[in-house]
Amino acid sequence: MSRWQFLTRRIFWSIFTILFVLILNFFIFRILPGDPARGGVRDPRLTVEAQEAIRVRFGLDKQVINCFQTLNPIKLGDCAVNPMDTQLFIYLRNLTQGELGYSYHSNLPVGQILVERLWNTLLLIGAGQILAIVVGMGLGIIAAWKSRTAIDYSALLLSLLAWSLPTFWLGIILLFWGSREFGLPVGGRATPGLNSTDWIDVTVDSVRHMLLPTITYTVVVLGQYMLIMRSTLLDVLSQDYILTAKAKGLSNVQILRDHALQNAMLPMVTIIALNLGFTVAGAIQIEAVFSWPGLGGAIFESVGRRDYPILQGAFLLLAISVIIANLIADLTYSMLDPRLEAS
Repeated sequence: MSRWQFLTRRIFWSIFTILFVLILNFFIFRILPGDPARGGVRDPRLTVEAQEAIRVRFGLDKQVINCFQTLNPIKLGDCAVNPMDTQLFIYLRNLTQGELGYSYHSNLPVGQILVERLWNTLLLIGAGQILAIVVGMGLGIIAAWKSRTAIDYSALLLSLLAWSLPTFWLGIILLFWGSREFGLPVGGRATPGLNSTDWIDVTVDSVRHMLLPTITYTVVVLGQYMLIMRSTLLDVLSQDYILTAKAKGLSNVQILRDHALQNAMLPMVTIIALNLGFTVAGAIQIEAVFSWPGLGGAIFESVGRRDYPILQGAFLLLAISVIIANLIADLTYSMLDPRLEAS
């Protein structure tokens, strides 16, 4: 199989999966129990007429899909409606126009809410991911090269401990410790009332607010990177071609750089791509502990409010991000190991 055929097949299956997710995303939130007209706007004074007006405002009064007629000419109730006037068609039509609907709670466009929250999440989780990848892979390489030594055992113990720590517990501990010892902010994205026009002051204030949640995320995630890198690299270092490279007189740096790391990176590409895909979902526990206004917090709040448009938009964004991340991983595989194109 040529590289072009491999690329075309992967892109085709990614597009097919996205189309399937679009349809699933429509139905999954319409089979949930409860009435969005009452759950989205929690007001005990709502009358029946007001609830019906809310349903009309958000298109909930329309048929979900157009029903088919049976073999006899009798129609199934109100199912014989125009397919162009169903919730499914309106949903798909709005998606082609980049419209995700309006929040039941705030009546703001879902796209506007998600973009604002997504930027905060990418800022926080992106920084944590980069640190976790660099530190985790570095520890994994050192532990594998110094296997069965005190360095290896210490790195292994540290990674297992970090991976097993409950996220919310570590966040609370760092919150108390950082605020008491260093005076770091305990929550939020920026200091309330800060209207400085100096971008340096704004940047410093944002970094101070990001520091504790970023460290929390980094500590929790780096363990899996270290363990996978260590185990994969140990397997690679036991291969015959590594022994041959040593016999040729190559230095340790040359062996790692030119022979071992490239083959050991395949499993790392998988876990990194998946984690980056799930980055858009945020870290709900971290965002809740540190009151960070990210996408994870928006999902958590929307579940309690039954704000289905927000949940639907966030789920769609998450699913597409994971699919694209998997596509990038497949393409990266083909560059690291061209033999995979034949499969």
